Amino acid sequence: MLPATQSRPPTFLTAVDLAGVRILLDPALAATALAFVAGGILLGTVSGLTPGLHANNMALLLASVAPAVPGPPRLVGAALLATGVVHTFLDVVPALALGVPDPAMAASALPGHRLVLEGRGREALRLSALGSGLAVVLAVPLAVPVTRAMVAAYPTLRAHLPLVLGGVALVLVVTERDPFRMLVGAGSFLASGALGWLTLDLDPAAPLAVGGMLTPLFAGLFGAPVLVDALGGSGVPQQDDATVATAPGTVARLGAVGALAGAVVGYIPGVSSAVAATVALLAVGGSGARGFVVTTSGVNTANSIFALFALVALGSPRTGVLVALEEARTPLNLPLLLAAAGLAAVAGFCMVPLVGDRYLRRLRDADYGRLSAAVLVGLVAVSFVFAGPVGVGVFLVAGGLGLVPARLGARRSHLMGVLMGPLIVGA
Repeated sequence: MLPATQSRPPTFLTAVDLAGVRILLDPALAATALAFVAGGILLGTVSGLTPGLHANNMALLLASVAPAVPGPPRLVGAALLATGVVHTFLDVVPALALGVPDPAMAASALPGHRLVLEGRGREALRLSALGSGLAVVLAVPLAVPVTRAMVAAYPTLRAHLPLVLGGVALVLVVTERDPFRMLVGAGSFLASGALGWLTLDLDPAAPLAVGGMLTPLFAGLFGAPVLVDALGGSGVPQQDDATVATAPGTVARLGAVGALAGAVVGYIPGVSSAVAATVALLAVGGSGARGFVVTTSGVNTANSIFALFALVALGSPRTGVLVALEEARTPLNLPLLLAAAGLAAVAGFCMVPLVGDRYLRRLRDADYGRLSAAVLVGLVAVSFVFAGPVGVGVFLVAGGLGLVPARLGARRSHLMGVLMGPLIVGA
């Protein structure tokens, strides 16, 4: 009860007693906030299910129109974050069904494809949803102690960033299966690093002012090669039941590994979800294709939470969504943003199997060669929209380079040198 001397809440507020604490709610504001978060969930669904469209591009598009959106800026920020979180759940669907991963899903793309070819695509979707869901559950309580530790360590990490990234690249190379694959991995890292060094800072004339070179680079390195290989393929085979064959304890362990690796991605520039997942799995022991799917999905989603805390603590955005938050000048209301992320995570978790199963079922009867060719044309168009004619040229070069590692038996995660290489040399 409120003390007699304290004024009662205004009539437009609703008082709720929770564990002896009276909380005042504004139903109209709560409904408005839910509407904004629902809008973000819808946009994240569209971006996550669109082959070759990265969450960063969608976020920057939203940031460009955010000032014109009617409503409190803090709710616009909640919608932006919801978009990014849902994208991290749903980007696995086109990665498995069409072979065009978000770069964050690069490590799981080929293992996931193996599961699809074995008729276990529905299981792979559920493993991905579990990995992302567990990562959110674990990342929120871990974020505060991890942030405190990283704030203390960050000056040292930043001062020695080239050594840190160089060490990660070395681990990726020396853990290949034989000397030939090590050579392929090292060459792929150096070549993609050189490509990034030459192109990342370009500011090409393009139809969209918020575009950039990341779209053609990642679409070429990680999307085009799988589609080229699929042109002569027979498509998605009949899929079996959705039973998850991995033991619950193993899934929980891999989700925890993904959450912790997501913290690394959230605080250290240049380390992508794909690279972090690969290194993490090497550290805990291989768990096959299923382990890659769970862990990479966990890293990808946990990064959204840890990067938010990194922005609040260090003032440095680590994802395109958080860059969009800064450009839109939305206030960093951490409780509101975490609530938006939680709602978006629940929605994404539910939609992965619902939408993913339909994706796989529809593709079973499709002309996979024509579909792959159409998506390739779409990637060319997206590259042009975001980076103009220069972007199309970069896409073609990156696509050729992206064919090399998988054709020669090495990991495609070496191609993340496109980001790590320029940071190592201080570009």
